[in-house]
Amino acid sequence: MAIRGLNHITLATTNLHRAVAFYVGALGLTLEHRWENGAYLSAGSLWLCLSSDGHVDQVTDYTHIAFDVSADEFTATCTRISAHGGAQWKENRSEGDSFYFTDPDGHRLELHVGDLASRLAHISEQTVKGSRSCGI
Repeated sequence: MAIRGLNHITLATTNLHRAVAFYVGALGLTLEHRWENGAYLSAGSLWLCLSSDGHVDQVTDYTHIAFDVSADEFTATCTRISAHGGAQWKENRSEGDSFYFTDPDGHRLELHVGDLASRLAHISEQTVKGSRSCGI
């Protein structure tokens, strides 16, 4: 049996109303269903669950979720995220346009232009220590 892909992402939130407003208003996700302690949102094939939780642990490492955006929409989306309180947590140092920001609960997120193919093409042009092709 093999993994077929990502099924869904669940994020804990201390304020469901605020979190839904951020993901719909700032990122443009579609609210599919909401109940007292949670909500299902979608963006393309992405299924995001927001779940009420009395406590949200802050991640301090590089772990984050990256959302795909077209180059044409990048600047406007960054502006909208900032207007909705998305705070930048890291400067972009990698291939492609990226904006690293946090949601109202401090989850680390990224808005990224590019895909795996563009990243691999970039790496193949660079000398990256320990880098090797895996036949992708």
